[in-house]
Amino acid sequence: MNEHTPQAQAGAQGEEAISPAETDAKLAELEDRWLRAVADLDNLRKRIARDAERIRAEERARVAAEWLPILDNLELALSHAGDGGADAVLDGIRAVRDQAVALLAKLGYPRHDEVDVPFDPARHEAVATVERADADPGTVVEVFRPGYGDAERQLRPAIVAVAKKVE
Repeated sequence: MNEHTPQAQAGAQGEEAISPAETDAKLAELEDRWLRAVADLDNLRKRIARDAERIRAEERARVAAEWLPILDNLELALSHAGDGGADAVLDGIRAVRDQAVALLAKLGYPRHDEVDVPFDPARHEAVATVERADADPGTVVEVFRPGYGDAERQLRPAIVAVAKKVE
């Protein structure tokens, strides 16, 4: 026997030699385990994708259901428009707007339409600067479009005018 063959090396080290049949059986077992692991991973990926889609669908339905009372109230306000009561219609529309703002806040997106606060580029988008003697430079003096949300959960920044130093 050549001393460089696996059987000779195993014998020299006091270990038993592995027959080709045992090697084939071990290889088949490892291949079977590998195939099962790959199949399990594929099944896990599919289950996670199904669960994620189910959660998205449930969340869409929950949010849509939250908007239904607002839609109902808008329709109610519009139905009063035919009664000739413009003030009642305006009051109804304001109430619906307040309800929509409250819903957005409940969903984690509070409204930001504050004036006389320092300009914050993370929360505001300045579209104009105005000279104002009654406001500190860098202060929001007018909100053209309110922003919704905070920090990482911001739907959009507030569009504002910012005071600048009077010259």
